[in-house]
Amino acid sequence: MSSPTKAFGIAGVQSAVVPWDPEATFEKMAGVTRRIAKGFPWVGMMLFHELAASGLVQFDKPPTPEQWAAVRSPIPGPITDRLCELARSTGLWLVPGSLYEADGDTLYNTAVAISPQGEVVARYRKLFPWYPFEAETTPGSDYCVFDVDGVGRFGLSICYDMWFPETVRTLAWMGAEVILHPTMTPTQDRELELVLSRAHAITNQVYFIDVNGIGPWGGGRSLAVDPEGQVLHQAGEGETFFTVRIEPGRVKRVRELGTLGLVQSWKQLRDTGMRFPPYQEEFEKGVVSEGLGGLKTPGGVA
Repeated sequence: MSSPTKAFGIAGVQSAVVPWDPEATFEKMAGVTRRIAKGFPWVGMMLFHELAASGLVQFDKPPTPEQWAAVRSPIPGPITDRLCELARSTGLWLVPGSLYEADGDTLYNTAVAISPQGEVVARYRKLFPWYPFEAETTPGSDYCVFDVDGVGRFGLSICYDMWFPETVRTLAWMGAEVILHPTMTPTQDRELELVLSRAHAITNQVYFIDVNGIGPWGGGRSLAVDPEGQVLHQAGEGETFFTVRIEPGRVKRVRELGTLGLVQSWKQLRDTGMRFPPYQEEFEKGVVSEGLGGLKTPGGVA
């Protein structure tokens, strides 16, 4: 990881997709990316919401085979090829939310990071699909970080992953200083996700950038939090974009001196020798699991 140099701008785009139409959705994403590249030359990265690149919206009725085929794509493939060209032509880092990645007969919810040179430099498959609601997708198995030269290390997380604190803690342990978190939450738990975003930033001393969609599959209120838990920006519920500046070296200073000059948690974790039983043993052996039923929808259908 290179030494930090100057402030780095990130633009979060809170918008709605064009239903079941990756082509039209791409044009919409490309339009706002080009406008930001022209109007905000200090911005170096674009971040969109979960499944933005696939143009997917609510299953208010079963999709046709043609619709379902249109939103699935291998990586590399038609969707990422267009996104790579967009990154190359604008000179921006591009994290286009996520997309439905088809790998043979297996389907993943996958986020990619594309460099200004138009190369996919990182690919992350969502570790915790929102089961049983996302039963069509398979969970990934690997954590993902990547470096932006002169800025620092970034980690990728998707939507429901944030409800499992071990995911962000692992990314921070791997050196992530900024967590990019595309999500797609229209439900009442969005209020709780705002709390979780700040909690992740505070407990891991990281920047946490959370971008939600709007419309049928997103209630907006995207959020950017600094490594001491201060909210840099919170969006409303409409279509918008926001920009924040990441200060290289800030995370290292917070971890060295302590949150608000008080809490040096990573040093204490390093030095204490403490071990946590849930991670040395199996979660199913915990007392908390006794009597828990199967993973089911509220209606009782697994």
